[in-house]
Amino acid sequence: MKVFIFDLLAYGEQLEHLKIGSELPYPLSNRYFKADVAVRTYAEHLEAWEEMDKLGYDGVGFNEHHCSPYGLMNSPNLMAAAAAQRTKKLKLLIYGNLLPLHEPLRLAEELAMLDCLSNGRLISGFARGIPREYQVHNVPLKDSRARYEEAYEIVTRAWSEEIFSYSGQFWSYKDVAIWPRPVQKPGPEIWIPIVGSKESIEFAGKKNAVITPGLARGGLQEDIIRYFAKCLANNGHQITPNHLSIALSAYVADSKAEAVREFAPYHLYFNRTLFSHGNFTETAKQRDAGYVSQASNDYVRPENMKAAAGLREDYRNMTMADFERQAENMPLGTAGEVTERIIGAAEAAGANQVQISLNRGALPHEMFMEQIRRFAREVLPALQAHEVKRVPLGEEIAA
Repeated sequence: MKVFIFDLLAYGEQLEHLKIGSELPYPLSNRYFKADVAVRTYAEHLEAWEEMDKLGYDGVGFNEHHCSPYGLMNSPNLMAAAAAQRTKKLKLLIYGNLLPLHEPLRLAEELAMLDCLSNGRLISGFARGIPREYQVHNVPLKDSRARYEEAYEIVTRAWSEEIFSYSGQFWSYKDVAIWPRPVQKPGPEIWIPIVGSKESIEFAGKKNAVITPGLARGGLQEDIIRYFAKCLANNGHQITPNHLSIALSAYVADSKAEAVREFAPYHLYFNRTLFSHGNFTETAKQRDAGYVSQASNDYVRPENMKAAAGLREDYRNMTMADFERQAENMPLGTAGEVTERIIGAAEAAGANQVQISLNRGALPHEMFMEQIRRFAREVLPALQAHEVKRVPLGEEIAA
């Protein structure tokens, strides 16, 4: 099993004291921004990634967000360039560049540079982004999918063709040959994060991409995997454990109670303050804005529709009691329990790749580093020794 640490790279100080009621104001004035905190935050995370490389993790994952302390990764490509020079073996999973928001030929060139800088260690995630990002960049939400699919074709053709031309709705190019080209042929592996929309699953199936199915475990994740397997089959591909990567939060301690006590303040801060800052997660509102279609969830079983609705209140109103209930089934606690729950989740999903979040709510640096080291010492060897060999939900489709 491949083990990645997913690093949100949130602003390195909690800002809960700035909330008005249950909301962190948006936009959050940059008078609250402290340059020294940002300098420290970037330096600490690069140090953490260097440590992951030394300790034998398979990769680090990070993403793109704008105008929020949620994540200081405005340009994940800049972070990947820095990481490429400080690591030797670690895969660099940019999860991902927001294709609809940027000029795609420039992205193709930057990603080719990164693959060369890292000697072929880049994994290129292509995401659509969240509604807040469209507001920031003044791009209509209704154009998101068309821009995404057009940009995807431009980037992948720029990587793989010696000379290409393209005439599209949003971008056009004539007789382009990028220098450099990627080390990997025809280009870096492509991963696509899936929150739940039917069209995104269909597109990933058409492109035979790797996906992360949903934000959490449960029935909705199962529905996504089933539908993805069907879409792959419709395009002549069979789902394998290497098509799937699942995301989990973990914390290793001497007991479950200790893990909950130490991890809870940061998990709650992420959910209640950071997660939906300036953003609407509700699928119904996203339909109204044209971001997703009216049929986007019609593959989801009725009992999983609430999970697919993406209600902000489920995050913003989370209590300690809620977290304690969730923690019973999470990889939090002793190394044995963490190992068992991660392997169990991977086997259930049929995923041979996991993305583990160890610091989702801006843990202090010393806590994050201790988790990186303890997880590497007590959990990582067993995970890397384990191989997921089948996708049970995919076998249902084949049958």
